[in-house]
Amino acid sequence: MRRRELITILGAAAAWPLAARSQQPAITVIGFLSSASPEAFAPYVVAFRGGLAETGHVEGSALAIDFRWAEGQYARLPALAEELVRRGVSLIVATGGIVSAQAAIAATASIPIVFSIGFDPVANGLVSSLNKPGGNATGVSFFVSELSGKRIGILQQLVPSAAIALLINLNNPNAPVELKDARSAAALTGQPIRVLNASSESDLDDLSASFDRERPGALLVTGDPFFVAQRNRIIGLAAKYAIPAVYADRQIVSDGGLLSYGASIADAYRQVGVYAGKILNGAKPADLPIVQPTKFELVINMKTAKALGLQVPSTLLALADEVIE
Repeated sequence: MRRRELITILGAAAAWPLAARSQQPAITVIGFLSSASPEAFAPYVVAFRGGLAETGHVEGSALAIDFRWAEGQYARLPALAEELVRRGVSLIVATGGIVSAQAAIAATASIPIVFSIGFDPVANGLVSSLNKPGGNATGVSFFVSELSGKRIGILQQLVPSAAIALLINLNNPNAPVELKDARSAAALTGQPIRVLNASSESDLDDLSASFDRERPGALLVTGDPFFVAQRNRIIGLAAKYAIPAVYADRQIVSDGGLLSYGASIADAYRQVGVYAGKILNGAKPADLPIVQPTKFELVINMKTAKALGLQVPSTLLALADEVIE
């Protein structure tokens, strides 16, 4: 073989891996930002992936999801959001409350954002309107202001005339709205509502001491990522002091809570996955209307009811979407 032919062959061989690599499709990366923990949100991540799959996107060689979990420490969210922006993700999914959505929107005005929140996104300044969000963010809002009143009504069916305590995280931006709704609903019954604040694990220690001093007849636990993360402690406290409790999240009832009533959060995360897939397919966040809840669930854990010595009214059982035996 001539020297010139050998050099040509060797050069072509050396260039081949580079050419092959350049022809490989680039990996699309979704940044998943959450104020919660991976353990607490595992079912919702499954629902999110299901929604993505509906639009033809499956995590694998061409699609990756880069997770950032704040583990209940809301102050970490801005830095985590900035990490995703620096990485150059194609899209940010912001979950676990309005604090995640606010951090993502503050971090970028160009990368598309899909959020899932239990708040009014217009009133909180995340989007311009529900039908035409504008900007680079859209998503799902499962906020319904009347739900606190309905949960109080459920407690009254279960334990009539019981003094109700409200467990709320006052660090949550939506706390004033939930507090107002709960107080208004309680006022209609002629009974005051006792407010209990918890935004840290030490607050839950104080809650135990509070129950030692004065045990409420029933407990309404507001929807908050911190309470989902700390659900085992809260379930344990309710069991220890034999307090009937209603929750916003069905996952807490699956793990031993008494009952829950609220929008289907799993369905909300599935819709987040659908919207994320649509944007990856070319849709613009500004043109995707905010999705609002259409599916609500009443879930009752009969094992917990029996442990508390409660007789669940047949009318309540008839309304239940799921009864856990």
